[in-house]
Amino acid sequence: MISLTRLSGTAFLLNADLLERVDCTPDTVVTLVDGTKYIVAESLEEVREAVIEYRSAIVARAALPDAASVVPVRPSRQNRLSAVPPRGVTP
Repeated sequence: MISLTRLSGTAFLLNADLLERVDCTPDTVVTLVDGTKYIVAESLEEVREAVIEYRSAIVARAALPDAASVVPVRPSRQNRLSAVPPRGVTP
């Protein structure tokens, strides 16, 4: 999520994956994929940089080993299989 500021000065978080476009008219208008529009205090370039940083952080985290996703290693088991003697030969 990226942090943006309404023209009234209140900050809010926006899911950057829902952005459709950002216009500068001269105010910066953020339009979401569902048509919702927000007028924000940040410039077009600042919104763009915030989205780039957000997506870069996701890619960077994906590259890090995560302790929760590490599969525990089972202790090695002895081979349970044994050789089968040829037909007609008794052990």
